Amino acid sequence: MLESILDALTDTKIPIGRSAKQLVDWMIDNVGWLFDAMAKYMNYLIEGILWLLQTPHPLIVILVMTAITYGLRRKIGTAVMVLLGLLFVVNQGYWDETTETLTLVFTACLVCMAIGVPIGIYAAHRPRFYAFLRPVLDLMQTLPTFVYLIPAIIFFGLGLVPGLFATAIFVLPAPIRLTQLGISATPKDLLEAGQAFGCTKRQLLFRVELPYAMPQIMVGLTQTIMLSLSMVVIAALVGAAGLGAPVVRALNTVNTALGFESGLVIVVLAILMDRVFRRSE
Repeated sequence: MLESILDALTDTKIPIGRSAKQLVDWMIDNVGWLFDAMAKYMNYLIEGILWLLQTPHPLIVILVMTAITYGLRRKIGTAVMVLLGLLFVVNQGYWDETTETLTLVFTACLVCMAIGVPIGIYAAHRPRFYAFLRPVLDLMQTLPTFVYLIPAIIFFGLGLVPGLFATAIFVLPAPIRLTQLGISATPKDLLEAGQAFGCTKRQLLFRVELPYAMPQIMVGLTQTIMLSLSMVVIAALVGAAGLGAPVVRALNTVNTALGFESGLVIVVLAILMDRVFRRSE
């Protein structure tokens, strides 16, 4: 009896994989031009950031980053940490790979924050929409990230662009969730006070809700940066340059020295970015 039930279940398999393949094939046939345009403009953005980071002398870029850190944090200790950390990267011979990783992270942040913050604001004002969106966000964060690499390669080929695509899908839920949380947590007293002074919905958003939600949005930015950095090695599997490439190469060749060097550089970069962009206490 149990065996017959099991056979019936396996014989009537839900065609999830086949449906996914049909959807991807349909997208290639009907909206392939959209992915070509996306790849074109993302390449422009990536090449522009790479040019800014790789054209000047590394020491000049390091000094500029140190100055920007001091301007953001107003702490000598944090600026010195950034200076020493980036000098360590140069000392280990991973400057080019680090700039490529920074390019991937910065581009992913721009894309995810530009998409995630507006969606989070809309979701905070539309509870039914967020109720529909929540399981989609759960799926995006829990689906193994390697699965995203398959359509990324199909749509964009190899390189930084498919790595950016896979990274953005994995990271996007963070700014959406945290923006929605910050906006929806705005006290009703503040909203009623704004309405009493004659604020329109747009004015309430920009003068009351967004300022109140800004700490949460900044946490979303920090999470976006850290999650993007966690995708560095996975993105290297589709040809994305950066610090993930030597890690993958070390794994393939069982090169302990290369693995520890590149891995430690990733850790240093993660610590520096966390110190620079974390919310002030």
